[in-house]
Amino acid sequence: MVKMPCSNSSVVDKLLMVEQILSEFRLNKEELKEVMKRMQLEMVKGLRLETHEEASVKMLPTYVCSTPEGSEVGDFLALDLGGTNFRVMLVKVGADEERSWKVETKNQMYSIPEDAMTGTAEMLFDYIAECMSDFLDKHHIKHKKLPLGFTFSFPVRHEDIDKGILLNWTKGFKASGAEGNNVVGLLRDAIKRRGDFEMDVVAMVNDTVATMISCYYEDRSCEVGMIVGTGCNACYMEEMRTVELVEGEEGRMCVNTEWGAFGDNGELEDFRLEYDRVVDETSINPGQQLYEKLISGKYMGELVRLVLMKLVNEDLLFNGEASETLKTRGSFETRYVSQVESDSGDRKQIYNILSSLGVLPSELDCDIVSLVCESVSTRSAHMCGAGLAGVINLMRERRNQEALKITVGVDGSVYKLHPCFRDRFHKIVWELTPDCEITFIQSEEGSGRGAALISAVACQRNPASPLIRSLWRHRAVAM
Repeated sequence: MVKMPCSNSSVVDKLLMVEQILSEFRLNKEELKEVMKRMQLEMVKGLRLETHEEASVKMLPTYVCSTPEGSEVGDFLALDLGGTNFRVMLVKVGADEERSWKVETKNQMYSIPEDAMTGTAEMLFDYIAECMSDFLDKHHIKHKKLPLGFTFSFPVRHEDIDKGILLNWTKGFKASGAEGNNVVGLLRDAIKRRGDFEMDVVAMVNDTVATMISCYYEDRSCEVGMIVGTGCNACYMEEMRTVELVEGEEGRMCVNTEWGAFGDNGELEDFRLEYDRVVDETSINPGQQLYEKLISGKYMGELVRLVLMKLVNEDLLFNGEASETLKTRGSFETRYVSQVESDSGDRKQIYNILSSLGVLPSELDCDIVSLVCESVSTRSAHMCGAGLAGVINLMRERRNQEALKITVGVDGSVYKLHPCFRDRFHKIVWELTPDCEITFIQSEEGSGRGAALISAVACQRNPASPLIRSLWRHRAVAM
């Protein structure tokens, strides 16, 4: 590590200038309350029939109207598509001696090639069917026609539990011929084209919904699901009387907020910084998913890189010189942010990361990079916390409760793997929800397992199933 000979005063001056640049990322409580209020306004717009189209937060009905009751048993297949990796999972749902729920899983991850993500819908779903075929072969279950739950983590307008129209791709996907079409139909067509196995697709859900249902098995108070990973989104159980896109007044339905698009109508303009604008302009979907771009793992590393380049250009970092690698978009990966903030204090981890990017940093450089990572990831946690606080406070108001006790199921790589995100996020949510008692559960294999559990409920095609009763009772209002 390079030790630069410099006076204490010059170090202090440099750190003060760095601090001034990073201060833009710090949001006080009043600012976070403002974000929360604006989120709630867009949520209400999304729920109402007359304002739904113009709302940035679409509040999509999921047709999941009940939680599992424990009598659902059997073998189910689950698919999980929501990022650059695709997962196939075999889920065995049963009961133990005490008639408690018991869920066993076997799964395999498949990486999705770039050409499948950005080619045609047929290419993408043919690849998914190929992965399914491989998984069934490995587990010697190709001869079985299993019920299938599909976790599909993109904005979908549901017409039933097993029918949903893709509104638009997010998270780097651009496969043509999918938007405006029934996703389950595209999957069924791909399975049919292969012809080497059969599958009964009984349910399609968002990853937030699957996470909520999966965590409900551990805690019956779980009525909110959230993902903070490649993308960022949340769902919750809303009062049916307020979900105007679906007929019916009684009970509750799980609503997929699709809050990643919050800000797309200008609601966050005064919170977006120059780095956010560059990230957006150079993304595959400019002007879309602006809230998600402030928070999620897909963009966090690039935000840090842009701040580092600003500091280099201001001659506050790396002696004013950046390597060609560091100048390259996407070179500072989000996992580096977690690794930098996990450094034990000897700076070795930070030094190794920067060296791999073609930079030979001083100790002060390492400390500044650490400050940048902390500033970007803290804003991410606080912005995310303000959104969730908005959801939970709205739930309390809708239920006319002085105090709301609720559990939130959470999944996603940023929440799970970043060393400080979770604690910063929890702290802000608790501060912004003084009349709520909130417990957080980290979901394990939530996306796939939850889809299988919803499929298990949907498979109970009898009048006793509360979900099926709800599905027959609630029909979509023409949009």
